[in-house]
Amino acid sequence: MIPLESIAPDAVTLIAAFRDNGSASFGTASVEISRANYERSCAANGIQDVAAQTIDHEVGVEGGTIRIRQYLPTAAGAAEPAVVMVHGGGWVLGSLDSHDLLARRLATRTTRSLFAVDYRLAPEHRFPVPLSDCVSSLEFIRDNAEKLGVDPLRLTLVGDSAGGAMVAALANDPALAVQGTRIVAQVLIHPVTDLGAEPESYTRIDEGFPLTGASMRWFRDLYLARAEDALDPRASPLRLQTPVSEPPRAFIVTVGLDPLSDEGIAYAGYLARQGGHVEHHHLPHHIHGIFTSAGKVDTGRRYIDRVATFIKESS
Repeated sequence: MIPLESIAPDAVTLIAAFRDNGSASFGTASVEISRANYERSCAANGIQDVAAQTIDHEVGVEGGTIRIRQYLPTAAGAAEPAVVMVHGGGWVLGSLDSHDLLARRLATRTTRSLFAVDYRLAPEHRFPVPLSDCVSSLEFIRDNAEKLGVDPLRLTLVGDSAGGAMVAALANDPALAVQGTRIVAQVLIHPVTDLGAEPESYTRIDEGFPLTGASMRWFRDLYLARAEDALDPRASPLRLQTPVSEPPRAFIVTVGLDPLSDEGIAYAGYLARQGGHVEHHHLPHHIHGIFTSAGKVDTGRRYIDRVATFIKESS
């Protein structure tokens, strides 16, 4: 187990408490219990002091409806650039509520309307349903842009973890492009990029953290209906052979104490080799989830604000 002295000082208290309470990583409890625990953790550890007006919209999808929540900073005007945020949680956990505090912070710091997507979760809705719900959300924003007060040709996509995988697919796979929209920037926060591989970081982060290599196998098995789906670039964007000709500007954060560290670093290199503008920040002693723990981890708070600056400069 990685010792506490190897963890960044602003994150060590959270991990010490996690270990003192039994080190129950994701995948060691049922889906229902894991969902409830995740919601409580995000609510307890996020930034608590951010206000923003919100409106929930209903979006029709194949087989039903989902919600997207629009955050309206007071400084926003008509036909503004917009941010679309796709939450993490391994495609199994998470909701509008789990990432509400993060969404509020980004909306107020960017002075942009932000749309949070409440996509349907696995295992009830396996791949590619969550991704299809994100596509439907972009179509909704395009079709209602004037009423929503946003410019669909100046969209920034933001995603953490599993949400980062879907953002990477939406931003860089020509097959997923939504006509009438343009993605000008992508923010990938410790993203999943290759479900078809298990890099060394899976083995290195094997215990003592909420997310481990075993956790990722649990999420993968709940998300994918077939093993071969792990090779599909819509699930594993690092495997995309022919990306868009000019990748949107990218801001990528990876953290060293994370089973996803290696594939996130690999994806930053992948986008750079495609000719994209890539701003990659690697934090070797930090843990997965620093943005949803930004109320307790000062580095997370600072990087949310850096992301906001990047969004304003890119859109």
